[in-house]
Amino acid sequence: MADQPNYALLVTVAALAYLVGSIPFGLLLTRWAGLGDIRAIGSGNIGATNVLRTGKKGLAAATLLLDGGKGAVCVLLAWPYGLAAALTAAGFAVLGHIFPIWLRFKGGKGVATVLGVWLALAWPIGLAACGVWLVVAQIFKYSSLAALVAIGTMPVIAGLFGMTGAAGVGALLAILVFIRHSANIRRLLEGTEPKIGASKSAKI
Repeated sequence: MADQPNYALLVTVAALAYLVGSIPFGLLLTRWAGLGDIRAIGSGNIGATNVLRTGKKGLAAATLLLDGGKGAVCVLLAWPYGLAAALTAAGFAVLGHIFPIWLRFKGGKGVATVLGVWLALAWPIGLAACGVWLVVAQIFKYSSLAALVAIGTMPVIAGLFGMTGAAGVGALLAILVFIRHSANIRRLLEGTEPKIGASKSAKI
């Protein structure tokens, strides 16, 4: 008989991962830098892309690393308790970023945090996703398109390598990220999505 999941452990992991994932680093960093509320700039998003519209590349890079890092840390801390705990941490860290309790559940779009959890779950897949992002961004010059393609390919790669649990969680996270990018997808289809390096006021 297979071991029964430790539901108390998984609930604890989920709660802690959600709380860590909900830390709004983009908002905190821009406020500490005296730039005001990042939600009043550009798209109003708290992620690295919108932080970049402040003109502070260092802050944007720090936001990217911290948003990805919080997801990776949650997964790495959960790994010793098994794959189920690691996958739970991955999912709830991303949920925390997208729906942070501190910001009335209005957070980021989840790309950096999803990349972070994948780098912790299976670093070759995470690195492959980063490579996909770079290639698509270089060819088409759309940050949102590059993010969507990268996020969408990760569960497919995981499935091909027999990582069914990770592929399933990755697919759910990809769907969530796609939903959060619905406006970007509409603009991509209409041909009105701003390209990389476009005006800071563009709503991406």
